[in-house]
Amino acid sequence: MNAQLKTFKDTVNTRQILIGAAGLIVGALVYLVDRSPDHAYFVYRSGIDISLYNVLPNLFGPIGHSLPAFSHVFSFILITAGLIGCRKRGYLIICLSWFIVDCTFELGQKFKSSAVRIIPDWFAGIPYLENTSNYFFHGTFDYFDLVAIIIGAVLAYITLSHTIRGVRKS
Repeated sequence: MNAQLKTFKDTVNTRQILIGAAGLIVGALVYLVDRSPDHAYFVYRSGIDISLYNVLPNLFGPIGHSLPAFSHVFSFILITAGLIGCRKRGYLIICLSWFIVDCTFELGQKFKSSAVRIIPDWFAGIPYLENTSNYFFHGTFDYFDLVAIIIGAVLAYITLSHTIRGVRKS
């Protein structure tokens, strides 16, 4: 058991995970402070009045429109890489994978009817996945979000490269 724990500790990069978590917190703040609670699934579904919309002034200004797109791809890349504990080749695969996922979801908002057609019916009974159709129907496609996704993926790769542990590189 101790050998398994040691192996897990050796592969996990805590610094990358913490940076990714910090990015998610910043992205969540956009929804808590700058957006109406009925526009954020996790805010209105929480059942708790956690929204600070109209309580605090707009914190992020115009950058808040695309900051969640940046934050999502950046954070999930860092968290995934930090948990897997890979090297530069793995970082590139993770960055490209999350880039494709995020771009697909953004483009799904542009091509709403096509996106909704491919959502399985069984998503309706699963928390969070049940909102997938609404995400596409009510979401707004934005070219600036695509730019934010590109920037987020590139900056994530740079961050991963600077926070790599050890000297072995692949």
